[in-house]
Formats: sequence, structure tokens, C-alpha cells
Amino acid sequence: MDETRVAGDSDSNSEEGQGITGTLIWYYYICRREVWLMSRQIVADQQDENMDWGRFLHEYAYSREKKEVAWETVKMDTLTNRQGELVVAEVKKSSSYVKSATMQLLFYLYRLKASGIDARGELRFPEERRKEPIELNEELEAELKEAIRQIKQIIAQETPPAPAKIKFCGKCAYREFCWA
Repeated sequence: MDETRVAGDSDSNSEEGQGITGTLIWYYYICRREVWLMSRQIVADQQDENMDWGRFLHEYAYSREKKEVAWETVKMDTLTNRQGELVVAEVKKSSSYVKSATMQLLFYLYRLKASGIDARGELRFPEERRKEPIELNEELEAELKEAIRQIKQIIAQETPPAPAKIKFCGKCAYREFCWA
């Protein structure tokens, strides 16, 4: 295992993900350049139609449930108690980004676990009318810890990673920033 340390790293489980957000985890699995841009508060095009649609879904999907529960650097879409079991849900417009959505949700479960709170996760895709259960296990936790370590390294860089054309660029709200 790589023993490289980044400023702010800790062996303590409760401090491992400090300063990292679920959004950074999400973007790490899509585009590392976006991680750097977001860490610098460089705002994506807020008029982008994909961002508008995401805001609409967030506002109106699952409207009977408690929305956007914020805690430390964690901002969960919904949080419910089902028969004594805590369920954290992440709502996404499509399953096209299922890996990044899964890792974002696992980050929330990981942070809750580090604070002694047991929960399970659920990815929700309202347009596809489907839900996918997500549970944190040792293998996924190890992958998440590595992602956190790499995100910290990306954030510590003075300049952003070079843009790289990927399949998501066409729908990205940062496309003008990278390709103009």
C-alpha cells in the first residue's frame, strides 16, 4: 500500500474524508479536472440545461421525503427511517453515471459509519423508475479511501489537470471552460 501522505491526511477513520465532499467524489469518477475546478469554487455554467434539469429533479422527485440533509461535508438528498433502519438516498437523473453516483453515496455511508451511525444506501433514478440498493463493504471502503487520497492530491496541485476529451464532455457544464 502506498504510504504517501497529503496534508490533512490522518489514520483516524473519522478524519479521513474531512474537507472532501460527496460532489468531489462524484466528479473524481467522471473527470479529475472538474475536481480541481470545483475545489477552487470555479462555478460551472449555471444556465446549462443539464444543471437546470438536475435542480428540477432534486426539488420535485420524492417530494414527501425529507430533502437535503446536511452534516459536516455531507449533503444527502434524502434520509428516511424504514422500520428502524436508516436509509440514505441519492437521486440522479440517469444511471449513465452509476459508478460515480455509487461512490458518492458510499462516501456518505462511510462518513456516517465513521461517526458510529449504521445506514444503508439507495440510488434512485426517477426518470427510469428504478432504485438500486447500495451497501458499504470492505473492498468498496478501500477504493473510497484511495479516491479520497487521490482527490487530496489533485486539490493540492497548483494548476488543474489538463483537459481530456471523454464521453461526458458534451453534457458538461464546464465544457466552455475546458474547450473554448
